[in-house]
Amino acid sequence: MSNIQYHGKKIYYEEHGSGETIILLHGNTVSGKFFTPALPILAEKYRVITLDFLGCGRSDRIDEWPSDLWYEWSRQVVALCNELGLSKVKLIGCSGGALAAINGALENPELVECVVTDSFEGLKANAEITEQIRMGRNFAKQNVEFCGMLNAMHGEDWESVIDADTEAVVAHAKMIGSFFHKPIEELEVKLLLTGSDEDEMFPKGHYEKLFADICARTYMAQLHIFEHGGHPAMMSNMEEFISLCKEFFAGTV
Repeated sequence: MSNIQYHGKKIYYEEHGSGETIILLHGNTVSGKFFTPALPILAEKYRVITLDFLGCGRSDRIDEWPSDLWYEWSRQVVALCNELGLSKVKLIGCSGGALAAINGALENPELVECVVTDSFEGLKANAEITEQIRMGRNFAKQNVEFCGMLNAMHGEDWESVIDADTEAVVAHAKMIGSFFHKPIEELEVKLLLTGSDEDEMFPKGHYEKLFADICARTYMAQLHIFEHGGHPAMMSNMEEFISLCKEFFAGTV
């Protein structure tokens, strides 16, 4: 259990296992604790690092979340790499963490060896999906199990964390739109795209269309769509997902 300083705030991170370094990037509404079920398997072979992005989990809270959220998250990953003296790391990003992972690879290819991205929205925000996210989170806050999960992720101030996250998501869709500062065509590292065809977050066929578009834009990308499983695919298909990642990592050496 450790922290790094980032613009006067503490970012919490943990390390597990030894070997080649993987950094796991959590998505919106959760924290690094989200990856707890996968850590024992990954840590058998790799040095696995999880972090809580600022405002989340055990990291310091911030007064206002940036609307360019996933680009800012990628800068926090770069800060962590620089602080720990890391280069050529493997990134696994889930949902919003996938957007941060791609941003990190686009902006800092010298730090990233390869990227696995799971269960994310796309290249730019979709107004209908953004509204669905906003409404879905407000409704979910009435669910006792969901609230308990968020309390475990963030602590007693979980509701303010989720509200700040939602405000950032909505602001991004209105004011920015694109998830990345550079076109995906400029990607210089290998990218594995994963998702589930049954993902309840998005319309049927979402990943088939999205991944085909990305693969047409860059030869660095390859895809795998799970037939079954919910959001995110990496947890609903955990063993198969980890096996897929290991094969992908071995092929990028």
